[in-house]
Amino acid sequence: MAKSLKLILEALLFASDKPLAITEIRAVLPEVKPAEIAGALRVLKYEYEAMGRSFALHEVGGGFQFRSRPEYGAYILQMLQASPARLSRATMETLAIIAYKQPVLRQEIERLRGVDVGGILKTLLEKGLVKIMGRKNLPGRPLVYGTTRKFLEVFDLKDIESLPKIKELKALGSEDDEQQSLFDQKPPEEATPSQEGPPPESAG
Repeated sequence: MAKSLKLILEALLFASDKPLAITEIRAVLPEVKPAEIAGALRVLKYEYEAMGRSFALHEVGGGFQFRSRPEYGAYILQMLQASPARLSRATMETLAIIAYKQPVLRQEIERLRGVDVGGILKTLLEKGLVKIMGRKNLPGRPLVYGTTRKFLEVFDLKDIESLPKIKELKALGSEDDEQQSLFDQKPPEEATPSQEGPPPESAG
């Protein structure tokens, strides 16, 4: 190529407002093999790490994206005059259950949490962190939920397999016993989908 592949990739990554997958890059560079793109991205990632810059190239949400390092987040927020969007504890617990148990029924989430989660599901759907994956083949055809690509981007995960294992979370000692027990429980073998219902905006 007349231009360095690394420089072209760098320009594309800086111009994109979302992680770029190799397939999306190939749409711009059809003459370049996927292995060549992957190799150039690895070199870019190494070079930025070696330079010790304030940002790094991350593989996240099925693609690649330049991201500022966490230690500079406060300065960026101050510049933008915004506070980070925070999720409540209840919302985080619900999101964690969906992430680890997906695809999961609303009723299964409510049995684990012990409370109605209709409002929380609505919030997570609106924020694009959760999606409706389809319907379970049970009476009433209840909806099943799972996480989205945006969830991976927000939590800086390469893919869903990159989620920390439950035993790793326990080892950190950052959660109390009651919250951890949510993840230790197995979803019920038999659901009663007649009580299942989507949040208001997802009724179709």
